[in-house]
Order: sequence, then C-alpha cells, then structure tokens
Amino acid sequence: MAKLVECVPNFSEGNNKEVIDAVAQAISQTPGCVLLDVDAGASTNRTVYTFVGSPEAVVEGALSAARVAGQLIDMSRHSGEHPRMGALDVCPFVPVRNVSMEECVTCAQIFGQRLAAELGVPVYLYGAAARDESRKALPSIRAGEYEALPEKLAKPEWAPDFGPPTFVPRWGATVTGARTFLIAYNINLLCTKELAHRIALNIREQGRGPDQPGRLKKVQGIGWYLEEENMAQVSTNLLDFETTPLHAVYEEICRDAQELNLPVVGSQLVGLIPKKAMLDAAEFYIKKEKLFILEEEQKIRLVVNRLGLDSLSPFHPQDRIIEYLVEAGEVDGGLVAKPLGAFVRAVGARSAAPGGGSVSAAAGALEAMKLPKNTPEERERRTAAMQQGLKTAVGVPYGLAEKVSGLWPALKELARHCNLACKSDIQVGAKMLEAAVFGAYFNVMINLKDITDEKFKLVVSGAARAPPGGAAEVGRRWRRGPGTRRAPCRGGTLGCTVGVALLSCRVASDTSCPHTDVTEGLRAAGRGEARLGGRAGTAGQAGGLRRARECSGGAAVANKAGKYSCPCLLALLVSASRELLCSGTSSIISPGLSLGKGDFCCLGLHPPIPGAEVDDWVGRIPVALPARRSLCMGTC
Repeated sequence: MAKLVECVPNFSEGNNKEVIDAVAQAISQTPGCVLLDVDAGASTNRTVYTFVGSPEAVVEGALSAARVAGQLIDMSRHSGEHPRMGALDVCPFVPVRNVSMEECVTCAQIFGQRLAAELGVPVYLYGAAARDESRKALPSIRAGEYEALPEKLAKPEWAPDFGPPTFVPRWGATVTGARTFLIAYNINLLCTKELAHRIALNIREQGRGPDQPGRLKKVQGIGWYLEEENMAQVSTNLLDFETTPLHAVYEEICRDAQELNLPVVGSQLVGLIPKKAMLDAAEFYIKKEKLFILEEEQKIRLVVNRLGLDSLSPFHPQDRIIEYLVEAGEVDGGLVAKPLGAFVRAVGARSAAPGGGSVSAAAGALEAMKLPKNTPEERERRTAAMQQGLKTAVGVPYGLAEKVSGLWPALKELARHCNLACKSDIQVGAKMLEAAVFGAYFNVMINLKDITDEKFKLVVSGAARAPPGGAAEVGRRWRRGPGTRRAPCRGGTLGCTVGVALLSCRVASDTSCPHTDVTEGLRAAGRGEARLGGRAGTAGQAGGLRRARECSGGAAVANKAGKYSCPCLLALLVSASRELLCSGTSSIISPGLSLGKGDFCCLGLHPPIPGAEVDDWVGRIPVALPARRSLCMGTC
C-alpha cells in the first residue's frame, strides 16, 4: 500500500471565511493531497486543517497553504483564546500508513527549511524533529506567545532552527515537527474560565509546576471560555492516547467537576480521531455498564452518546474518524478486497449481499488454508483443496448460465403469440434473462483465471460463451411488431413490418412492380439512402425520394406528384406495431404533397389509435388513422 502522511497545520484565523476557504483551496488543489477536515473556532480565532498524502505531497500542500496565509493573515491584529505565535502557528507531520517517524522528521525538516527560505520567517522544530531536548514540547517553544517573540528571538538560546532570528510582525514564527497522532479534545463546562483552568491544572501532566504535577500522563490542558456558546471548556491535547485514553480524560474531568458542583455538558473533538481511540472508549463503557454490543458502528454510537461528542455540533463518524476518511478516498476493490473482519460485518449487516454463496466460498477457502503445509505432500494437498474450491465456485454460475440460456426458445415463442398489450412484460423478461446470463458468465470468467488446471479451463472457457443476444432479438421483434403481417394486394401479397425502426417492407410475390423492395428501413429521413430493387437511390432532406429505380411500366419516381403503375404504396409509418394493408393503384407521396382521397391505397392499421396522427417517411405528411381496422380492396 502507498505511503500516507497526515499534516495538521494550525492557522491563526478562525473568523474570516474568505481566508479560511483560500487556505483550504490551496491545500486541496495541491496534487496528491486530500483535504479531510477544516475545523474553525471563532473564540480561539484559529483553524485546524487536516490533510493526507504522500510525504512529498504533504510538504508541498503545507507550503502552498503557508504562501496564501502569508498574504492574508496579519498577526499584528490577531487575538484569540488559543495560545499562538505565528500566522501558521504549528505544522506537525504524522505517520499514518507505511511511513516511519524518521520519514516524518524529514518532511518537517524540508518544510521548515523551504518555508524559512521562501518567506524569510523564523521556524522552530519540535517533537521528534527537535534538535534540542528543551524544544521537544510545543508549550515550551510557544511560551510568551506572539507578544514575547521580539525579546525571545534576541536570545541566542532561542535562535530558530531555520530562518533569520528577526521578528516579522505580520507573520510571527512557525513551529513544525513530527509526532504521533494527537487528539485535540475539549470538555464542556457550565462555569467560568477560571474554574475550567483550575481543573485543567489538576489533570494535565505539567500540573501547576515541577512540584505539583498533574494526574494524567501525556496530556496538555488549559481552561478557556467560548463566548459564542456561553460556556467554558477544559481544552486538552492527548499526546499519546495509548498512555491516556480519551475516556480517562473525560472521566477525570467529570470527577473534578462533581467535587466543585459544576455540570459537564458534553465534549468536543477538534479535527480527526483514530478509530482505535473510539473503540477503546467503547470497550471501557461496555465493561463499566455491563453492556452487550458487537457491531463497530454501534460501539462508535455509544461513545458519541457517553462523551456527548455531538453537544456543540453533529458528530458524523464517517467525517471524523481518519480510517473511514482514508478508506472512502480509495478505490473500492469489491468484496474480495475486504479483510475477513469487514467481510463478517458485511454478512451480518441488514443487506441482501453478501449472502450464503459468499459465506460458503469464504468457509471453503478458510478450510483449505488451515490445512498443514509443512511437507511437500501437505502443501500439494492444500493447493489441490484450494483449486477444488475455485472449481466449485466456477460450477455454480456456469450451471446458472446453462439453465437460463435454455429459456430463450420459450420466451421467443411467447413473444410471437402474446397480446400486444403485454409486450412490456416480454421485454422486461428478456432483459432479466440477459442480465442473469451476463452476471453468470462473468462470474465464471473471473474465477477461471485463478485455476491452474489448464484442461479444465479449456473445457469451461470453450463451453462458456459471451451472453447470447436473445434479449436483443426479442426486443427487435417487439419494436417491429409480432411477425410479418400479410395483406392482400392486386397481383400478389405485400408483406410489411411497420415499426419505430422499420427494417423491411417487401413484396412477397410477383406484382406489376416486381423490383420494389425497401430495405435498411430508411430509418431517418435525412440519412440519404434508399434501396429499391437492390439499387441505391437518394433521399432528400425531408426524406422524399429524389431518384430511384424505375418501376415496371416505365414510371420513374420523382419528387413531384405523379401517377405510377406500382400497385402498392410502400408507406413507412413511424408507428410501432402497425399493420399496413394496401390494395389498388396508388401514387408515391413526395415532399409537400397532401394525402388525397383516391390517390393512395387504403391504409389499414391495427390496433387502431382513434384520432391519432403519424408521419410517413416521405415529406412528413400527417395521416389520419381510422378508428377501427379496415380492409380496403380498392381505392378509399
């Protein structure tokens, strides 16, 4: 799997939406970076961005964001509840997947060096990237905050790791480094800022000083007041949630608040959280309250409820748990790409798939995989068992395809005799059969590639062929109408199939115009081709025949009115499943001509559409349909 690093830059702007959005856009537009979260705070006047990408990509993303911040943020005008010392206050790099802490240290070093060179600002290294023990902790570097920087930078011991030791009023200074996953977690209290800070001093590792350390290791804390919410918070950073878990911080603060008779009204996560931190908290409350919960989703919901994580704003796990966000951004590899635990949860979910077939396949694979493989014979038996499982997996869809394919003749016969009013049922049935064969065929092929028995593969791949075109054939039949209709015509029989896409209209026996044979349907008036007697003619823009083969008797087709010796008018009606019955002498309709009584053979259409109008292909002349079937053996 690809390397993945998380970057969590904190910018000193939490109120100006234009600035917040501009920084977010700079990150999201950096190739290889995926912006996961933007968390802005009005009272703190600070926004925390979370994005992931390759080591190289996140460095570029952080630099792009810093360039925008350098233009839009002025630290000389900044104020807020959160401690800060620069426009880009802190920019940590965190290993997420297939990345070591050393690689994140390298990211911080490259970023700090380039930021100092491009913007001319002082940059400090902290955490795992710190070059001096005194600079490992962020609060130590940030002591005195922005206002103390002019005096601090003048001291040799506080010379920056990168950039000039000079005060840049508009920017301040930046701290960057590498660390493990930090959880920014705040607990809500209905009290004053001073009481909240008193509790923070009790629980944070630093406590009130070297002589009065706090109770919770790897925890930083401070008390502040949220004007927009009219409440105080104990704001904490969990530097190592394995050492001090999320629920431990909440429970300790609740205990102190109870001693002071202060109400706790939920809590707040800032940014993202690892899934393990949530599940650890779930296990604590399950054990404490003797609950029975198995599903991961329900465990997460329990934690949200017990910690009150949705007290200030909705808490959507899919948007706040980093593993869910990373998984959502990756290509779905399907069921076979899921780990076994995810597969089991998918089976237990209230969904149609995966079902019994998938479970049987998984059970067979596990049965084969647990066979011993210490000797060559054992390995051979194990491989043979796994191959047999694959052959069984091929046999199921293969048998299904055979059974479904045997239904096509019955469906075709049904299409030939079925009532026109039920044609949609036939069409749907055809598509369902086609989809069944399609799915079965490709399930055969996808499992066949993993089978090593070449003879078996040859037999199966030879017998299995691409899904038959039965649905297309049945569909065409119903688009044309059920079969060829034959109508009496002087001198012979005119067989005519009329539909949305007319495919043929032919003279079935000898007439006085034996060469008249319209093929290819003249599907569109402007397509430009017609065939009469096998020879190509041309069609005009409106679809009228401009020239074509002469009919017997010497009359040629023209685009003007004229009498012809052809006994049957081959009128192409754009009307599904209509029957053309004609008899008697007729004229060819050409563009712009109206339908005159007695000039054309009778149009008998069945079933009738009372009052409807259709266009014939020549000249788009409206033809009024009779209200009932008509058989006219002469002129109308």
